[in-house]
Amino acid sequence: MRRSVMIGTGSALPKRAVSNDELSKTVDTSDEWIVERTGIRNRYIAGDDETTASLATDAARMAIETAGVAPDSIDLIILATATPNQTFPATATIVQNELGCNRGIAFDVAAVCSGFLYAVGVADSMLRTGSANRALVIGAETFSRILDWEDRSTCVLFGDGAGAIVLDAREETGDAPRGVLATKLHADGAHNQMLYVDGGPSTTQTVGKVRMKGREVFRHAVVNLSEVLGEVLDEAGVEISDIDWLVPHQANARILNATAKKLNMPNEKVVVTVDQHANTSAASVPLALDVAIRDGRIKSGDLVMLEAMGGGFTWGASLMRV
Repeated sequence: MRRSVMIGTGSALPKRAVSNDELSKTVDTSDEWIVERTGIRNRYIAGDDETTASLATDAARMAIETAGVAPDSIDLIILATATPNQTFPATATIVQNELGCNRGIAFDVAAVCSGFLYAVGVADSMLRTGSANRALVIGAETFSRILDWEDRSTCVLFGDGAGAIVLDAREETGDAPRGVLATKLHADGAHNQMLYVDGGPSTTQTVGKVRMKGREVFRHAVVNLSEVLGEVLDEAGVEISDIDWLVPHQANARILNATAKKLNMPNEKVVVTVDQHANTSAASVPLALDVAIRDGRIKSGDLVMLEAMGGGFTWGASLMRV
């Protein structure tokens, strides 16, 4: 069977790291307050010379180098972001040009924190059907550009960064085939006002700022993520005990712990980087995945579940054998 096999990962962070203590000098908050409620200790903030496109390009180059393939062999680039460089054209086309693979397909996906999972689902479908043969899937954000730094309930939660993977279409056989095994995606626009940006080209002609009702988001996140993970397990025909690693969207340590508990998944099987990077929206899953692969936790042959939920609401999960 033709499957989408991950052959490389990469990530990139801005140069400037901002600790809770540093943030507390300009925001009415404290390290204790942030850690207790979110588990976050640090985040990275993009400088004037750093953009979503530049971070995405750096992560993409690392993923391509790790995969050991030529940039011009990439014939599909899907970039998940809520903070594009421009309203149009797609930021993916900027990355494409920087990499020198201009003859393929390149476009953005907008599903906020679930964007990378949506991008994986689209790329997997295109690779399986032969629309492309090798895909670069990226999640990249400069969320600091749309934060209200006077709203401590949101500004302490987010950071900037990028993560990328290379998927290769390969014929996989045997009892434990590598590649994407199952993906399930959902959206429910009835919850628009729980997590959103209060601006846009067609309404206010401004970029807007992030607004969130944290308690409602938490409640929906735990329920939705638990359900979609069950759907993916059923589709793939595996049990939760078969999963080697869960790589969740790094939104909040409380959500990560509550979801793992609801699934009866041991905490030691959950990849957590929210303390280091905060919530990097569409970048958080591929960033955490790259960290866990590079530090040796996730190894070839492991069964890995990716999951995320974001504004919209959108949510989804994807199971792959790496």
